[in-house]
Amino acid sequence: MISIPKHKQLILFDGVCNLCNTSIQYVIRRDKNNTFLFATLQSDVGREMITKFNIDPLKTDSILLYSPGKGMYTKSTAALRIAKHLGFPVNVLPVFLIFPACIRNMVYDFVAKNRYKWYGKKEQCMIPSPELQSKFIGKTNA
Repeated sequence: MISIPKHKQLILFDGVCNLCNTSIQYVIRRDKNNTFLFATLQSDVGREMITKFNIDPLKTDSILLYSPGKGMYTKSTAALRIAKHLGFPVNVLPVFLIFPACIRNMVYDFVAKNRYKWYGKKEQCMIPSPELQSKFIGKTNA
C-alpha cells in the first residue's frame, strides 16, 4: 500500500480526460501550500486505491480525493474539498457542501458523463514535466 504523508492529500484523476488534466494543472498552479500529490486513476496507485476503498470505476471515474486519517472523497465532495485549498475565489465554493451530495452529484455526474464529448480525450495519460514529477506518484500504465 502506498503511504501518503499525513499533511498531504492525494488527488486521483482520469489521466486521459482533457477536462481532468486541465483541472489538475489549475490545482497545481494554485496549490501554494503544497498540499496535494497526484496520481492518475489508470496508474498502479490509482488502481490500488480504487481496490482498497471498494470504488466502482464505472460509477466514479473522474476524480477522487484521499486524505490520510479521513478517508476517500468522491465526485462533488472531492472537488469542493480540493477547492478549499486553492485561494480566492475558488476557496469559497465549499459553501456548496451544505447541499446534499445527491443533489451536487447530479450536476457533477452530468458533466463527468459528457466530459469526453465536450472536452476530448488523450490517447495516453499525461507525463508530468521534470519540475512537477515530485508531485506525482505511481507508474501510469495507460
